[in-house]
Amino acid sequence: MYIHALEVRVPRPKTIDRTAILAAALDVADADGVPAVSMHSIAKRLAVTPMALYRHVANKADLLDGIVELLMAEIMADVPAPGPAAERDAWLDALIRIADRARAVASRHPAAFTLLLSRPAASAAAHEVRAHIHDLLRRAGVGGDHVERLERIVTTTVLGMAAGQASQRFAHHPPGVLDEDVRALATFVTAGIEPFRAPEEKACP
Repeated sequence: MYIHALEVRVPRPKTIDRTAILAAALDVADADGVPAVSMHSIAKRLAVTPMALYRHVANKADLLDGIVELLMAEIMADVPAPGPAAERDAWLDALIRIADRARAVASRHPAAFTLLLSRPAASAAAHEVRAHIHDLLRRAGVGGDHVERLERIVTTTVLGMAAGQASQRFAHHPPGVLDEDVRALATFVTAGIEPFRAPEEKACP
């Protein structure tokens, strides 16, 4: 008499990667707020064990920094590279575009957007944004060590305006007022960088 061994099929574990994990983290933040983001909540959303996440993210802090990566990338998704330095006001048009994109992203992800003002801007995506604005300021004629300082001021102002809009801080204003605020910011930046422009740039007509 022959006894046939029963074939037992063990389900293969679900395949996940860092991209899927961070997307799930952003979904949780959008739905339930940033405090709800945890290794356990993300694992539950992806239908995997929490241990499965550790191959791709180190801990909760890594999840939060990953959300910042996604938001930064979303802000820059449709921002074109700066035009040639000879193009008048091209740098300012690009800066306005970044401000408009930041406001749009803040409106889509109001809870998660606050992380841009509370987490260290150390990711590759954050570096890309800084480098882009550094380039814009140099094209505007800003010289030397002033570029990094002015980038911090401009970036913090733009993100703060977007976060304020997302939190409904300005909800009592009529529609269109915040659009005008961004244009006013552009005027403010144009005047504000004047003392920091390189001497040869000031001499240009």
